Amino acid sequence: MSEKRILIASLLKPVNDTRLYEKLGLSLAKISQVQVHICGFAAPTPSTAPANVFFHSLFKFRRLSLGRLQAQQDYYAFLRQVKPSLVIVATHELLFTTYLYCRKHQVKLIYDVQENFALNLRAQDNYPEGVKQLLAWGVRGAEHVLARGVDHFLLAEQSYATELPFLGARFTVLENKFKPPSHYTLPATPVYLQQPLKLLYSGTIATIYGIFEAIELTKKLQHQETGTSLTIIGYSPQEATWREVQRMVEGLPFVRLIGGQQLVPHQQILEEIQKSTLGLLPYQPNESTFRCIPTKLFEYMAYALPLLIQENPLWNRMLQQQEAGIAIDFKAANAAELLQRLRRKPYYSFGVPKDVFWLQEEEKLLPVVQSLL
Repeated sequence: MSEKRILIASLLKPVNDTRLYEKLGLSLAKISQVQVHICGFAAPTPSTAPANVFFHSLFKFRRLSLGRLQAQQDYYAFLRQVKPSLVIVATHELLFTTYLYCRKHQVKLIYDVQENFALNLRAQDNYPEGVKQLLAWGVRGAEHVLARGVDHFLLAEQSYATELPFLGARFTVLENKFKPPSHYTLPATPVYLQQPLKLLYSGTIATIYGIFEAIELTKKLQHQETGTSLTIIGYSPQEATWREVQRMVEGLPFVRLIGGQQLVPHQQILEEIQKSTLGLLPYQPNESTFRCIPTKLFEYMAYALPLLIQENPLWNRMLQQQEAGIAIDFKAANAAELLQRLRRKPYYSFGVPKDVFWLQEEEKLLPVVQSLL
């Protein structure tokens, strides 16, 4: 019996992306007689990947360049070369090209919906008002038209099941839960916050995710307790935002920057989580993120890292159930009172919650894919 090929494809996500490789890729590699091919933006490839996982750094263009258009032609040629039995496409930008190939060659198609792209365009301020409305209309229209050619949808957020009108009943929710590395061990619990506070902001460095609020709060806390420090680690897609971050932390020896304009290996982020004592989620209220559960929330909880989050009903329930942290308004927080609140109680008294791990999602993923091969 010849091996069947599964292709996981994204335009801007790196080939070593956590969801594409560590979660989807490694889970699917467990299926017998299957090759898993991961196609994405150029990045270092993991040296410990299984023998049946292959990486293709197909895209290397500047994000705002003509190379983004050429990428469609390169991708179609790549599809003809690999000849997959099943394609999991992880971005709307490759959906049309993938649809054409799959329809012509009778190949099964899964759309891994990692974001509500149309809502992101409308709700976030990355483009002028008229432009973002036009782009959102175009993306949603394309998704709606092409949905009839999609065999199944994977949803990274539970909220997408009600937000996206084109799904029908062909979907499975696969949240971005934590896939522990091989050397992971359950941390000791309960956790007590002692001095000094080592704050952590990890992941995408952007205004909407509260990077500036994280810095300002750290300055207030450091004024109260001089041993307080902040580590910022992640990638900043907006050069102007990164320049402003650098300007704000200039002369602040208690703030450490890792990454910025370069991608940061996921393992390095996990190492910083283990060194920290308080994880920050200062997301600013926005319709595009309000009903989503960030990957870092699962990661922090898996390492029993106490959390300080922006007030959000969905997150509040999770924190209260697991005694994992407290919610505040980052812009209005009183540093002295906050320090008292943080040290008033233990965290994770019931241990690390079992439902933050990827294994539960893998058990949903494998039957779906096997039914389509």
